[in-house]
Amino acid sequence: MSDVSGTEPSGTEPGGTEPGGTEPGGTEPGGTEPGGTEPGGQGVRGRVLLVLATSTGGVGRHVAALLPLLPGAGWRPQVAAPSATLQQFMLPALAPSVAVEIPAAPHPRADARAVRALRSVLAGLGAGDVVHAHGIRAGFVALAALRTVPARRRPGLVVTLHNAVLAAGARGLLGRTVEAVVARGADVVLAVSGDLVRRARAAGARDAARALVPAPASRPPRRTPAEVRARLGTGEAPLLLTVARLAPQKGLPLLLDALGRLRAAEGPPEAVPVLLVAGDGPLRAELEARAAAEALPVRWLGARRDVADLLAAADVVVSSSEWEGQPLAVQEALRAGAALVATDVGGVGEVTGDAAVLVPVDAQALAAAVRGLLADPQARRDLRERALRRAAQLPTEEEALAQVADAYARAARRRRGVG
Repeated sequence: MSDVSGTEPSGTEPGGTEPGGTEPGGTEPGGTEPGGTEPGGQGVRGRVLLVLATSTGGVGRHVAALLPLLPGAGWRPQVAAPSATLQQFMLPALAPSVAVEIPAAPHPRADARAVRALRSVLAGLGAGDVVHAHGIRAGFVALAALRTVPARRRPGLVVTLHNAVLAAGARGLLGRTVEAVVARGADVVLAVSGDLVRRARAAGARDAARALVPAPASRPPRRTPAEVRARLGTGEAPLLLTVARLAPQKGLPLLLDALGRLRAAEGPPEAVPVLLVAGDGPLRAELEARAAAEALPVRWLGARRDVADLLAAADVVVSSSEWEGQPLAVQEALRAGAALVATDVGGVGEVTGDAAVLVPVDAQALAAAVRGLLADPQARRDLRERALRRAAQLPTEEEALAQVADAYARAARRRRGVG
């Protein structure tokens, strides 16, 4: 996987030009039209339009990893996504792309514009082709645009649900309503956790399964733990590491609460752990201000390309999210053989198995789990061994491709009236 904060590829500079970008319907150099043969692959089964809303994290990275694999399975990919998302994940270099501005949050006028723009892209697709929308917002806009296409030539719709609706009140009700509409309207639903699969089925999804979302391959560390410590100036203090986008879902306030409890515990000053935060995001200034006001031992590292080095140096890796599906940062920690503590939310336990200490979303429980591991080197060694064993069982890119290709075939058959 990319080593930029463990969450986001670097993308291009604002205003930069992506290599190889073309409008959907064009042909990339060396590409083939339907009915031909992809290089090294099988005959083209159809075209697939991957649709994204605004994305700054795992969704964009997942699509970027999937795009180069699809031609080998017989599907010729195209992409429709906001221009900023196209640039950040360098998607036009991977497939013909067009900018369709689908905002992250509902907006009637912006959504109407997005539906119109996507409808024009759909003109180049037919009943044997597929639209693959990633996320509820992209799924909603794609479903609305597809309903304007005559049934006899309407492509199939696959939707991958990447996130749960966490908002409360009217906003949460709207989100859950849209989620249900999308689940019912899709030909196939893939969801990144078992709880999302169950919700989709309860909403009326005709074909729902747990998605396979593998983390891209990571590189080995380039520096020793001692070199990392020397560079950071942390001395011999225990090191905690979290790799996360600094956004509400990631539960960083909870982690700071737990760190405060660890600092308040009796013991010598050198036993107080230092928290390394690798990642950036909209809450950074707020979180930094709080940590400074409470004199918490935190190093805000920003987006990093040396996550492998940090994982090797950390005594304990912590995930404090309020919800996750198949978090790439957790998968990366397992591959690194890290001693991992994580909140038991969404699909986290499905990813870790017995290779992590899972705790409720509670600062006291989180602090107690971290404290227990820091005090028990053998427990950390045992967890590291379990992590490496579990990492060997995680889904591969080949398995994820096979699942997606099968979902496309089922969706296309339904549109043709075969199945």
